[in-house]
Amino acid sequence: MRRRLRVLVAALSALPLALTLAPSAHAADPTTMTNGFYVDPDASAKRWVAANPGDGRASAIDASIANTPTARWFGSWSGAIDTAVGAYAGAADRADKLPVLVAYNMYNRDYCGGHSAGGASSPSDYANWISRFAGGIGDRPAVVVLEPDSLGDYGCMNQAQIDERESMLTGALAQFSRQAPNTWVYLDAGNPGWASAQAMAGRLHEAGLRQARGFSLNVSNYFTTAENIAYGEAVNRELSSRYGYTKPFVVDTSRNGNGSNGQWCNPAGRRIGTPTQLGGGAEMLLWIKVPGESDGDCGVGGGSSAGQFLPEVAYRMIHGY
Repeated sequence: MRRRLRVLVAALSALPLALTLAPSAHAADPTTMTNGFYVDPDASAKRWVAANPGDGRASAIDASIANTPTARWFGSWSGAIDTAVGAYAGAADRADKLPVLVAYNMYNRDYCGGHSAGGASSPSDYANWISRFAGGIGDRPAVVVLEPDSLGDYGCMNQAQIDERESMLTGALAQFSRQAPNTWVYLDAGNPGWASAQAMAGRLHEAGLRQARGFSLNVSNYFTTAENIAYGEAVNRELSSRYGYTKPFVVDTSRNGNGSNGQWCNPAGRRIGTPTQLGGGAEMLLWIKVPGESDGDCGVGGGSSAGQFLPEVAYRMIHGY
């Protein structure tokens, strides 16, 4: 009943604005349909703590990481994607909490970097996968970060590949608009150290940003919240001057407590940042990358694979060394 009342109030309050919104914009606000963010009960940090209660690092990881709302990433490892997404969104819905999901299965994923290479087997395979992803959420409230890093690095791609990638993203946004009316989707915009605000505004626009709620920044990276806010505002200035609109943005603060040292792949000396919350200078500050999960076989995570939970890295990140 509480959720129904919140939905009704949100819908009524949105009515006067409806005529001024772009056709692709969603009137529904998933943050008002739920009571706080969802803590993934199967997060890697939570699983590790449960399996290692006698480890001296377990209490700190449990207190500082395992119970903070973080995003769950979905890709080829997730099995039947509509079933996996539906189960996760459904569990959050029953708890009256807002889940954050990451779609990470684009064809030619991480094409230039290579550490997280993989993804769908073709653009058509991806179109089918992301359609089923959106359908799995359905009308439940959710936040989705769409394909981290997909617009960050075009350095090794030709124009045909760039056009193909932007078309996949535009198609994905259309699926969420059609099938997931209570989901806010953020098109990923990399980080302040990757592409200029001018370049990123153009890439976002060409990839269909008008259809999205907004854009995400700093996913799996380390730049400070202040640096990301300044970059997001610069992107919005470019969007406004060139295309006549701006968009809200969210910032991944999971590992930015000490800022960036210029390295992106498991650098030493990083620290967890502000926990997941509404506001904070952006539309939301989110833990999108789970602290302690490896970026790949590099840095202080040498010998690991991307996404593998490394308790020593998590522990060091709590204390900032």
